[in-house]
Amino acid sequence: MTVLRFLPAAVAIAAVLASCGGDPRPEPTPGADDRIVVAALGDSITAGSPLWDPNDGIRVAIGDETDERSQYEHWAARADPRLDFRNCGVFGERTDQIALRLEDCAAGADAVVIQGGINDIAQGRRPEAAAADLATMIRSAQAMGLGVAVADVLPWNNGPPGAAAEIGRLNGMIRGLARDEDVPVLPFHDTLEDPDRPGRMKPAWTYEGDHPSVAGYRRLGERAFVLPPRAGGG
Repeated sequence: MTVLRFLPAAVAIAAVLASCGGDPRPEPTPGADDRIVVAALGDSITAGSPLWDPNDGIRVAIGDETDERSQYEHWAARADPRLDFRNCGVFGERTDQIALRLEDCAAGADAVVIQGGINDIAQGRRPEAAAADLATMIRSAQAMGLGVAVADVLPWNNGPPGAAAEIGRLNGMIRGLARDEDVPVLPFHDTLEDPDRPGRMKPAWTYEGDHPSVAGYRRLGERAFVLPPRAGGG
């Protein structure tokens, strides 16, 4: 898994730039006590496909196009330097497969973001099964004392007929289980949906119709991500 950190040196450089007419209010350097470890658990959308992956071998296969900005985690950490992300995204996994990695991914973290569901739909699983898996992950993470957020499912431009309706059904279930478990929903779907073509990502925000572009991941990290409160209000 890949850990994203913003080093104190980077903040020091920002402070120098500010004194030369840049941002007059640089962010303070987060100390060790301020660091918030966020486990990002999911499929290729969490991994950062198609231009990034936490797996070294896959990044080698991507080659010269590899771009660490192709992750919502990158942009969320830029917006809040306290955040220390573990990227636990695995391409192609369904929610039942993602659930098997929760304990390892989230061990020692402060919070977890749970994302998944599109591969369930792509592989013919019913939305009810995916929603049940997501609910189980949420409850398991809460039992670990973690702050929890769940992302809904992105539009799928290349999906077969009926996929948009299945995504809509699953997202409705995600909103319902989030209410029941009192966790925030990260609105990935609406953040990248094309207002002129409902059920599809806007062309500028998708790389190839299946995954976000760098601009799309930036919107997810800066506009959709919210830090979940620690379980028990801590």
